[in-house]
Amino acid sequence: MLSDIAHQRSQALLRQRKILLVVAAASFLTNLALVSALSTRDREVILQPITSRPLAISSSGVSADYLELVTRDVALMLLNRSPAGLDYWMEQILKVADPAAYGALKAELVKIVTEQRGSDLSQAFVITGMTVDPKALSSTVEGDLKTFVGGQVIASETKRFRFGWSYVGLRLSLTSFALISQNKEASR
Repeated sequence: MLSDIAHQRSQALLRQRKILLVVAAASFLTNLALVSALSTRDREVILQPITSRPLAISSSGVSADYLELVTRDVALMLLNRSPAGLDYWMEQILKVADPAAYGALKAELVKIVTEQRGSDLSQAFVITGMTVDPKALSSTVEGDLKTFVGGQVIASETKRFRFGWSYVGLRLSLTSFALISQNKEASR
């Protein structure tokens, strides 16, 4: 009689264990499916209205409008500088730098800071044109670059600059920045 009761009890425990195993497996598969769906789904963030047109960023790629706005801001930040704010200037540019390009960009910026520290040399840039290519993650900015010593303008030239970008997740980062020489443009 005791063996029958023990047998029934062990069979009930086995059934409970099987049910628990099935529930755990179903839970694991459901969680796996949810994680898979969330990781492959495009994320989109709607930005506050800062222009006359709606603006959103998405993990599927950068929009031309967003690339244009970021290029504008970075170009103005990068090309407008004075000796009084060089440390802040460098920090802000490095905040938008791609981690893979951080070292190279910092080396170039340190060179500029070293050259300009203690001088009266400033520069101002006014954008006159811009082209963006969201597929190639590049943009070109054209404008008037004025160089000042104190309050005196010593040079005023039209220059073109190319920006390279990387886009990972929802972050657009600066990978490169270069002056486009006039000789290259004349030969095209």
